[in-house]
Amino acid sequence: MMRDDINTAVKEAMKAKDERKLSTLRMVNATIKNADIEARGHGKPPLSDADLLGVLQKMIKQRQEAVELYDKGGRAELAAQEREEIAVISAYLPRQMSDDEVKKAISAAIAETGAAGMKDMGKVIAALKAKHAGQMDFGKASGLVKAALSG
Repeated sequence: MMRDDINTAVKEAMKAKDERKLSTLRMVNATIKNADIEARGHGKPPLSDADLLGVLQKMIKQRQEAVELYDKGGRAELAAQEREEIAVISAYLPRQMSDDEVKKAISAAIAETGAAGMKDMGKVIAALKAKHAGQMDFGKASGLVKAALSG
């Protein structure tokens, strides 16, 4: 489903002669193909839409890190280019949860898993990933889970 959306957007970007969007979407397709090939090498089927969300999030994180480096290095034009790529890739991710929604989801996951302390953090994170893949930053969420479980 997501692959079809991306391929349709590639065709639309070609027709519109939108070079930035076209090159970004081609890069996304190449990354997806590489991930499929890697999965096949491990005897797994092609990536599902849920797996693709993880791939897209990783791509966005890489670009965010690049933006920081370019900003520090005084390369505004390259930082702007990376931000444009982030915007294109983000269009294929589900809406991100607000901080309040993340906290509610964490509370629900703690109650659902019966987590009592730090030793149960993995269970809580796994429950969150199962229900909210692509909707929250799990780097931030793990800090919130740690705080909730320790205090």
